[in-house]
Amino acid sequence: MERSTASDTSSEKPNPSHHSAGAVQMRIKNANSRHDRLSQSKSMILSENVKVPEPVSRHRRNHSQHNLTLANILSTQDHTVVEKEGYLLKAKIADGGKKLRKNWSTSWVVLTAQKMEFFKESKQPALANLKPGYKPECVDLCGACIEWTSEKSSRKNVFQITTVSGNEFLLQSDIDFLILDWFHAIKNAIDRLPKERSCTSRNLEFKLRRSSSIELLNSLDTESKEPKPEHRKSLIFRLNYSASDTNDRNRVKSRLKKFISRRPSLKTLQEKGLIKDQIFGSHLHLVCEHEKSTVPQFVRLCIKTVERRGLDVDGIYRVSGNLATIQKLRFVVNQEEKLNLDDSQWEDIHVVTGALKMFFRELPEPLFPYCFFEQFVEAIKIPDNATRIKSIRTLVKKLPRPNYETMKILFEHLKKIAAKESVNLMSTQSLGIVFGPTLLRPEKETGNMAVHMLYQNQIVELMLSEYSKIFVSEED
Repeated sequence: MERSTASDTSSEKPNPSHHSAGAVQMRIKNANSRHDRLSQSKSMILSENVKVPEPVSRHRRNHSQHNLTLANILSTQDHTVVEKEGYLLKAKIADGGKKLRKNWSTSWVVLTAQKMEFFKESKQPALANLKPGYKPECVDLCGACIEWTSEKSSRKNVFQITTVSGNEFLLQSDIDFLILDWFHAIKNAIDRLPKERSCTSRNLEFKLRRSSSIELLNSLDTESKEPKPEHRKSLIFRLNYSASDTNDRNRVKSRLKKFISRRPSLKTLQEKGLIKDQIFGSHLHLVCEHEKSTVPQFVRLCIKTVERRGLDVDGIYRVSGNLATIQKLRFVVNQEEKLNLDDSQWEDIHVVTGALKMFFRELPEPLFPYCFFEQFVEAIKIPDNATRIKSIRTLVKKLPRPNYETMKILFEHLKKIAAKESVNLMSTQSLGIVFGPTLLRPEKETGNMAVHMLYQNQIVELMLSEYSKIFVSEED
């Protein structure tokens, strides 16, 4: 303690307590030494308030590539956690805004926090990493919309997912609770994600952390040059028009406005014969008013043709004619006043009967008006036959004149068809099955379609069997 060390420059003797607290003997291992030294000794005298400085890295890449915090790493790992998976029916109906043909296929759906993936089999997710060329179809849920739909498919339990990029997917399952669980799981995942603008800023922030300034500028320049798929049409539309084209469009708009304001009325077009009244799809009383009759001329013409060359045809009114030819006949009837059903193109009698049934089927209000439907059903339920016939006769007399006259001539014609039952095999029961739903139907279906159909058939069958008692002259 009395001797001073060789390194001391002061002549004063050091305090033992100060020496024990201030003098520190350290051994530092130098790993970067070229001579692979094991260690070297270094004596340092440090004060208590001086902190040891942390080693500062001089490498530039350490600042740009290792700036990811632990929270960022954890958040990235959370997006890969599988929240739900299972089999669903999937159909892609749009790609980048372009409509696709709907094709249903079974897929193994994997839902994570930010996306959905579709695999062909349940083992595919585990084998995806083993196949370098395999990429499952992926759906980015950021900014996506999900909604139930019944218009895009006739299947039940169908919901649609629409992404920001314009892709549309339909997902379906026949199991109610399963598809409902999937819907809520996907909706919750979408609600937790930020909107499209937030997703863009987050992707930009990630690029700032992972890329150098030159790479970032290049990527931003590329993204600005490539328009998004949903904006390509509007961009092309804007590029195709210059300032002179704008003036041309304004002139076209003004001309269209003048033309529309001076266009003739519907009545004027009908008087000039440019637009003719439609026969198919019009109300019965309007057709009769236009023709100044109580029975449409087309109905009389069809009945006359069938009675002349169709009473003996097997399955008359039951056998369907060629639909394309029937539609052609429908078009001719709506466009021309005179019609010749003896023309060779209408030689198939089933085309004529099919057109007649279509006329009654397309009436906005059936031959038996809606307000009479329940009354006819109650009448057919009466157990006593005489009372039942009397009730139906009373209801028939209350019908509007065009309905009554048309019904009378039609049922008289059908009675002649039933009289040839031995040849054409069409009984009153068969005719009731064919014409019941066509002539008599409720305004709103209440779910008892089978019951209503039974009553419809019975009403037509009874009116055919008891025609003479129901359609009697007014003097009687």
